[in-house]
Amino acid sequence: METVTAKLEEQKKVREEKAKALETIRLETANLKQRVDFVKENIARVEQEMKVLQEEQAELLSHDTDSGSVVEEKNREIAKLQELILHTEEEKQKLAEQVQAQAALKEEKTGKQKAFFGQREELSGRIGRLDKDLFRLQSQREKLEERRESQISYLWNEYELTPGAAKELRSTEPVSLSEVKKRIEELKNSIRALGSVNVNAIEDYKEISERYEFMKTQHDDLVEAEATLQGIIEELDTGMRRQFEEKFQEIRKEFDRVFKELFGGGHGTLSLQEDEDILEAGIQIIAQPPGKKLQNMMQLSGGEKALTAISLLFAIQNLKPSPFCLLDEIEAALDDSNVDRYANYLHKLTKNTQFIVITHRRGTMVASDRLYGITMQEKGVSTLVSVNLIEDQLDA
Repeated sequence: METVTAKLEEQKKVREEKAKALETIRLETANLKQRVDFVKENIARVEQEMKVLQEEQAELLSHDTDSGSVVEEKNREIAKLQELILHTEEEKQKLAEQVQAQAALKEEKTGKQKAFFGQREELSGRIGRLDKDLFRLQSQREKLEERRESQISYLWNEYELTPGAAKELRSTEPVSLSEVKKRIEELKNSIRALGSVNVNAIEDYKEISERYEFMKTQHDDLVEAEATLQGIIEELDTGMRRQFEEKFQEIRKEFDRVFKELFGGGHGTLSLQEDEDILEAGIQIIAQPPGKKLQNMMQLSGGEKALTAISLLFAIQNLKPSPFCLLDEIEAALDDSNVDRYANYLHKLTKNTQFIVITHRRGTMVASDRLYGITMQEKGVSTLVSVNLIEDQLDA
């Protein structure tokens, strides 16, 4: 089709060139015809003048011989006119030849133009036939495209296969059509057995993926925070172990000193349970009252247990005094001699700490600076009684 179109364009250019050439020939032919007509007019005019001159010559010859000079003059004019006629005839002959040549060239060009028109008509007919064939082929192509799209849609709707995947599954071995249909039916039943398809699976996957990324980020942050906290805990744990061990040694020494002062001798110490973490190990209180062997606190009497506990409390108070302390009958199990030692030692601690003591023991009351008593003289009515022992001592 492209070759025919190219040929047609080439023929069109040739036709235009020949048309221009033919028009040029027509113009030249018309010009030559004008010149021929002009020459014919000149010949007719000259012949008419010759005729007039010949008549005048004859008239002159018949009238007078003296007019010889005039006759000669006329003869010369006639000779010039004959020469002009001869020259004109020659020019006429040349022009006629040129007109004939131009006519022959015109005929040749006309013949070629007719041949060109014939070729153009033939090519136009071929182009028309090719257009029909092209339209027919395009229609067939569109039908084939529609059929192909239909086959692709059927292949996907029925088997969920693309043409490429189907081509890969194509077997070169001959297969029975009934076996293929049976296999297809089995596969369809298997697909139906899988249940309905979750159309929101993509959105669910997207949502879960975003949630997973968020949770993963949170997890990574928590892991990083955990590692940071572990480092802080290890640092704190190391500091706590060091401080605990230092303070434990100080308390143990102070406990032994207070124990000896409250018991009037003996020995008291603290120890940690072996094979356990220092921060989680239990603390054992070992006491040896005067005149007794070293033993665990649980093996002591009630009064000894109470006084041992008081010794530990006062040891801690000595190392880090509190500005305020409340004691609720902690000496209730002590005998009178131990109560006096307890009260005296408690009074020494009042330099740094204010004690509020709830007690029923006389020895403790005597060592106090101020007493507050609660009495109920009437049923359901409590009365507060206070005694400032410091002022009484000063007054005495």
